[in-house]
Amino acid sequence: MKTFIIALRATLVTLVLTGLLYPLGMTGLAQLLFPTAANGGLARDESGKVVGSRLLGQTFTNPAYFQARPSAAGNGYDPLASGGSNFGPTSAKLQDRVKADIARLRKENPEATGNVPVELVAASGSGLDPHISPSAARWQVPRVARTRGVSAARIAATLNEAVSGRDLGFLGEPTVNVLELNLTLDRQFGQAVPVPASATAVAN
Repeated sequence: MKTFIIALRATLVTLVLTGLLYPLGMTGLAQLLFPTAANGGLARDESGKVVGSRLLGQTFTNPAYFQARPSAAGNGYDPLASGGSNFGPTSAKLQDRVKADIARLRKENPEATGNVPVELVAASGSGLDPHISPSAARWQVPRVARTRGVSAARIAATLNEAVSGRDLGFLGEPTVNVLELNLTLDRQFGQAVPVPASATAVAN
């Protein structure tokens, strides 16, 4: 009985420390130091409606918005199925998908110059990356400007302001958060008119 009581006390103490106090402490610390990330990095439009997370990529089919890189996570950007396609460079399925994406991107971006940026046809390892490089975003500027009826110079200026530099000034590469950039476009130039379902099907 004495051994049982000691074990019961140890269990209760462990339960309180690791099951209650530690999670509550970490949650409180996260809310204090990193409130945006701790709450999922939720992004809202001008009306206050949640339209996504700054931490997760999403699909944009409307030509008035910048497009993110493709995703192999579930049906696309599914946080419950994070991962890549696991197709190797010799995979016929991967090659066919990339060729189809290149053809689609060139059709949707007839004014773009240079080759299609590789990250616009290559999924990230997690399939959830919300960022693209500044060069991949600049390649899309002519299409976004044409669709919105705004000069390419103004769209490019908005893009340049959305570029995030290297972490600590030397780690990683400059990036652009696609969702944040598109929300900035809506704030500055008005929300884009939704594309009809038939037009979206043709574009895809």
